[in-house]
Amino acid sequence: MGVTESSTMPTHDQNDLIALLLKAVNSADKIADSLEFAKQHSIPHVDVVEALKTLVANEYVLLEVIEHASWKLTPEAHAFRTDGTPEARVFANVPKSGILVDDLNAKLGAEIAKIGMGQGLKAKWLRLDKADGKPILFREAEQIQDELPALFDQLEKGAELDKATIDKLKTRKCIAKEVIKSFAVTKGPKFQPVFAKLHADFNMEMIASGEWETLSFKPLRFDVDGRPPEWGCLHPLLKVREEFRQIFLEFGFQEMPTNRFVESSFWNFDALFQPQAHPARDAHDTFFISEPAQALSIPEDYMKRVKQMHQSGDDQSRGWRYVWQESEARKNILRTHTTAISSQMLYKLAQDGFKPAKYFSIDRVFRNEKLDAKHLAEFHQIEGVVCDRGLGLADLMGIVKHFFERMGLHDMVFKPAYNPYTEPSMEIFYRHPDPAVGLMEVGNSGVFRPEMLRPMGLPDDCTVIAWGFGLERPTMIKYGIRNIRELFGHQVKFDNIRNNPICRLDK
Repeated sequence: MGVTESSTMPTHDQNDLIALLLKAVNSADKIADSLEFAKQHSIPHVDVVEALKTLVANEYVLLEVIEHASWKLTPEAHAFRTDGTPEARVFANVPKSGILVDDLNAKLGAEIAKIGMGQGLKAKWLRLDKADGKPILFREAEQIQDELPALFDQLEKGAELDKATIDKLKTRKCIAKEVIKSFAVTKGPKFQPVFAKLHADFNMEMIASGEWETLSFKPLRFDVDGRPPEWGCLHPLLKVREEFRQIFLEFGFQEMPTNRFVESSFWNFDALFQPQAHPARDAHDTFFISEPAQALSIPEDYMKRVKQMHQSGDDQSRGWRYVWQESEARKNILRTHTTAISSQMLYKLAQDGFKPAKYFSIDRVFRNEKLDAKHLAEFHQIEGVVCDRGLGLADLMGIVKHFFERMGLHDMVFKPAYNPYTEPSMEIFYRHPDPAVGLMEVGNSGVFRPEMLRPMGLPDDCTVIAWGFGLERPTMIKYGIRNIRELFGHQVKFDNIRNNPICRLDK
């Protein structure tokens, strides 16, 4: 609701003011203008409006807006009143002998001089002579009558000015239109001459005393939205992660402790029988840690067996046939895959006494990749590992197929592939129902090489099968996100996190 400008009149008690308003409406059936009502009773109009809001909320009265247009003086007009109008100031600084315009500009400032000269020449108070090349300003009138200050006074006293005068003041930017809103007040559907406050609360004291029977209560509005509660929100990645996690747990898998991002090259590469000259171990693919640069806690006996397997192999393998360097193995890196944890879990399993095991992990890994709409330098890897006697490729294909069926993907295709530490290896594809889409790569899998398992101390007839894929791609598909940077990183919008829907995989 609009109100008038602030007033120096004292504020009034709202209850008294409400009673006064109801009395006025009851006696005349209306209040023609709330602004006039406020003036008659020497009450600030803002107080009247606040009281009317209360009556409207309780349906005692109805309001109709009345707009009062008026003119108010601008800051320029107040400056003219204080310092004088530009034309009066120019006239006062022009002697009878005249003055060079350049000197006048220097004396009053170019802007004031320009405006004052224009108005003075228009009123024929001044004359401009350009005969000698340099413009000189002369007086044409002995004295002047500056009418603007008098017009300002009339305007402030509420006098009606003619249209020509108003247009003149508007052109000079001396006045601006001001619209004051007031209200015509009439009786509402629940009008009563005495105001009975509607209570919003219903409490035990009212019930015990019986007071509630005589009170009026505000009606309940069930169609109004309440205040949104403050709450924490799960990122879409966490929602999809939990769905995959539940599949693993239902399959009887044990979650691996993957809360350590920094690993040694030994566990990340060497323990997996990945040669030290492999391109994946170069700086353009891996983030190396500068401080601390070297890992300290690597099992010495196990490291010696891994070194031997790399350099010369054993009675069942030729190894990689190169000079293995411990300094290279001790380099600290940001892990490039969660298989670095799988290798540690398998080594621990061998040391504790072998027994069949099923492990899984879903956590962050890091690779020095070029950033684009589909690739980041950090992402999440989902990995499943099964360790038992007598496992083969058919077991791997069966469990992978069953796993993806739980995700709602039923037509799976396997293709041979190469991985440094699995043999055989397979890429996992999903045949999309739309022929135009065709095969979609969804993961990778393989059987860990015996050269990786024997140095750990696992039995010769033990086989380890594993598969893995990224968390970001299925999340992007599930939530219709085209750019991975809108899912993870500094470009993520908080509104998208707060408002994203619940995740349910089609099982």
